[in-house]
Amino acid sequence: MSDGGEAERPKVIGEMIGENKHMLLAAIPFAVAVGMEVVDVGPARATLRLPWREDLVGNPETGVLHGGIITALIDNAFGTATVCALTTLTSVATLDLRIDYLKPAKPGLAVIVEAECYRMTRSIAFLRGLAHHGDRDDAIAHSVATFMVGANRAGGPRPPAAARKEQAHG
Repeated sequence: MSDGGEAERPKVIGEMIGENKHMLLAAIPFAVAVGMEVVDVGPARATLRLPWREDLVGNPETGVLHGGIITALIDNAFGTATVCALTTLTSVATLDLRIDYLKPAKPGLAVIVEAECYRMTRSIAFLRGLAHHGDRDDAIAHSVATFMVGANRAGGPRPPAAARKEQAHG
């Protein structure tokens, strides 16, 4: 209890993860494969970084990163910020993602996304964020999203339809 007699709020994952922040993306094979990095996390926030790589370029003539890889970085930053707002680890899933691209990413430079979960209901998280090269005032994209919290409450993975039919008739 605090001095004012109020109950202390439970700590969220973003406060507890500490030096293990890299684990937030370790279970996402695509994020690992393209080289996404967790730069910083805190309560209801996350900063991710994607180093520029030639194999992620959308237009070889300009060297500009493909818009889809920036979308994936933003989506992963939002998912990470959502997890950092939770008191217990549970699955999350993108419900809606809107991105306003302000300008192309500069060739050769890493992209950084700062994401914030600014409101959380029992089952929906609301997020906003910026993609940039290190200067928030010179953003590449602005984005907002909603995420479902507890997206896989039905349990583990379901077998393919054919296997379910066999189990039902077997």
